[in-house]
Amino acid sequence: MRYLTDRKRAAGLGAAKSGTDHLWGMHVSSIGLIILVPLFVFTFGPILGSSYEEVVAYYAHPWPAAIAALTLAVGMIHFKNGAQEAILDYMHGASARLTIILVTCLAYGIAGVGIFSLIRLAL
Repeated sequence: MRYLTDRKRAAGLGAAKSGTDHLWGMHVSSIGLIILVPLFVFTFGPILGSSYEEVVAYYAHPWPAAIAALTLAVGMIHFKNGAQEAILDYMHGASARLTIILVTCLAYGIAGVGIFSLIRLAL
């Protein structure tokens, strides 16, 4: 038999025992995107509309390729966490779990294919 008060059992855990970590993850990825998106726009903008050879030569430099890869990775992680939160708010049961799995696979798939394409382009 446990002699803990309700407050002691719930101290620092939240309803699902991970809400604070999820919130902080969203805040950190938001701050990362605030920095990365303008950098991506300013590095991607000059090459927009150029020929394939110019794009390959441009992304052979480490700076634009790294900015594009970081923006893609952080953006997809932020998308996954935000979509998961929306799904948990509006769906319940097995359909919610299945949808979260599909969204997670979609986000990691997009990030993987995008980063693989950047690596192939840069090398």
